[in-house]
Amino acid sequence: MAELVVLYKTPKDAAAFDKHYAETHIPLAKKLPGLKNYAVSTGAVGSPAGPSGIHLVAILTFDSVGDIQKAFGSEAGKAAAGDVSKFASGGADLLIFDTKDV
Repeated sequence: MAELVVLYKTPKDAAAFDKHYAETHIPLAKKLPGLKNYAVSTGAVGSPAGPSGIHLVAILTFDSVGDIQKAFGSEAGKAAAGDVSKFASGGADLLIFDTKDV
């Protein structure tokens, strides 16, 4: 399996972020071809040291890194990627990697 983890940093307007993410971005992202699972954090995102500066974590699961790359080359992927700048005023870090059970 492979994961795309998106770390959305604290936005200027958390309520506007949450509204856009729920009503617009999630429906766009759910159209990504090859998407197997889509999970998001709930509540505060902390660290062992306390507050993290991260507002929301999204974890999207695919069969392979190649499938993630194909998904973002698709029209649905371009639409989802293009939407991020419309609500993620704090910025976002995207991490892509293969996983294995240990």
